[in-house]
Amino acid sequence: MASATADSVAKILSGLNINAGDWPLNLVNNLHLLHPDQIELAKMLVDLGQSHLFQHWPEPGVEDEQKKAFFAQVAKLNSNYPGGLASYVKNARELLADSKEGKNPYDGFTPSVPTGEVLSFGDNNFIKFEEAGVKESQNAAFVLVAGGLGERLGYNGIKVALPAETTTGTCFLQLYIESILALQGASSRLSHATSPKVIPFVIMTSDDTHARTLDLLESNSYFGMKPTQVHLLKQEKVACLEDNDARLALDPHDKYKIQTKPHGHGDVHSLLYSSGLLNVWRDAGLRWVLFFQDTNGLLFKAIPASLGVSALKHYHVNSLAVQRKAKEAIGGITRLTHSDGRSMVINVEYNQLDPLLRATGHPDGDANCETGYSPFPGNINQLILELGPYIEELTKTGGAIKEFVNPKYKDASKTSFKSSTRLECMMQDYPKTLPPSARVGFTVIDTWLAYAPVKNNPEDAAKVPKGNPYHSATSGEMAIYRANSRILQKAGVQVEDPVKQVFNGQEVEVWPRITWKPRWGLTFAEIKSKVSGNCSISQRSTLGLKGRSILLQNLSLDGALIINTVDGAKVKVGGSIQNKGWMVESIDYKDTSIPEELRTRGFRMKKVEGLEETYNQPGEFSLKPC
Repeated sequence: MASATADSVAKILSGLNINAGDWPLNLVNNLHLLHPDQIELAKMLVDLGQSHLFQHWPEPGVEDEQKKAFFAQVAKLNSNYPGGLASYVKNARELLADSKEGKNPYDGFTPSVPTGEVLSFGDNNFIKFEEAGVKESQNAAFVLVAGGLGERLGYNGIKVALPAETTTGTCFLQLYIESILALQGASSRLSHATSPKVIPFVIMTSDDTHARTLDLLESNSYFGMKPTQVHLLKQEKVACLEDNDARLALDPHDKYKIQTKPHGHGDVHSLLYSSGLLNVWRDAGLRWVLFFQDTNGLLFKAIPASLGVSALKHYHVNSLAVQRKAKEAIGGITRLTHSDGRSMVINVEYNQLDPLLRATGHPDGDANCETGYSPFPGNINQLILELGPYIEELTKTGGAIKEFVNPKYKDASKTSFKSSTRLECMMQDYPKTLPPSARVGFTVIDTWLAYAPVKNNPEDAAKVPKGNPYHSATSGEMAIYRANSRILQKAGVQVEDPVKQVFNGQEVEVWPRITWKPRWGLTFAEIKSKVSGNCSISQRSTLGLKGRSILLQNLSLDGALIINTVDGAKVKVGGSIQNKGWMVESIDYKDTSIPEELRTRGFRMKKVEGLEETYNQPGEFSLKPC
């Protein structure tokens, strides 16, 4: 029997033109167990210098199923990466060699300020771009990059399930879907379409979030969206690397498993390309793809104007940005021009931008200009891409994005790692491979209107130096109230100034708790049209507008008011409404008897007294208590 096995192994090796002495003996001894496609994978691994993966393999008959399972994982890793594992290992060796040498990726490049549009909320220019963006939104698809859990925030669920604000309890995913549906409706009304276009919505998930994202959607009837307009694309992980030779690392807990880690949100491009959705969208007449991340409750206040900029300026790539102070810890959008003539507009991390400027004839480095801000706007990782040129580029690259590696070395010799590393890529690095003819620009929106990400837990946020953004659940929620208050102020409402309070060790401005459904007010012009006369809202007030046609006319609010309406119900709200209201009550984030989603922000709404009115029937109504 042993002789027959040896003969079959010899035959296999001969058919592959392989000398048995070139292969690890443990693999040769088990070769007869493997299918031809598994043998091909084994050959690929040996050719790539990965023979160490088989060193521990016992003789045939011992753990044979685990050996076959190993190749199932290898096949998956090979098919999920553009160009397969051979490309992954090749790229890794090049990047690891550059990292060991300390090679600067910006050598030969000179930075300059790129072309872009700086918007000022509420002026005629802003209103023009907002209207153009709403019209254009029926020709857009939205892509949410949502592969993360909320553990970093002190929350055990998926991040998109966190409430964006706790006045209504609306979670991030619901807010995003309702915003897209509101754009869908408004765009259809503006274009007088007889059959409204459905805006596609893609969510990139991961092993950690996929099932829970699907459950959140299904248990909430997709928050009003048609299930057919939502597509979930699951991101896979990539192999870990144990040394500078890019030897694949085995899982420390399973010798038949290659250790894997996330590849980064840049995978969204290859997933979209391989899904076939881009061609479906093009054939349906779509023109734009908007990418956004998972916990910014303000983002859709900036989307209409930004999309309008893309449409009117004909940008192939439009990066949403905010004003940034020089040396602020946020990447700057920069034009880089190489001595060989190449040029690109990309995000340069803040700790690389200052030395790059100093090294290229700017002795002050990253300095504020006459506006009081750096001329290099702050990147907030939201992109708008024109679909045609996007498909053209991905057809060349397969969706592969320029990668980087960040090994943690044991010592200055850089010969060994503290722990395994892997290649990573970022969504916003897409422009790195574009030709010089590509029209790449940016849109700067006021920070208070566009950017309040939730990414720090209470302990980390409390350590943030005074004056810097907390980027916590506490600050994220308060930023929504601030933005809504300031928008109403601009529309002519007298909104009382905020008071400062400390929650979870963070001092924040507490404005009136004003919220509205996206369908009530998508654009400044629309909001302004729904406010008239002398309206005022006190600082201790709560206002929730849950319907499209709610008009505020000479309203004086000092307390809590919530209005719910169905489509077709038009409600005029005015007069003086006063009650004990809802209080913002401080809580201890260490008190485990309180739900996590409240503890992460350090406060909860205590509903003492309020007026809530619901209009379930179409028609015209008036609410004017006194």
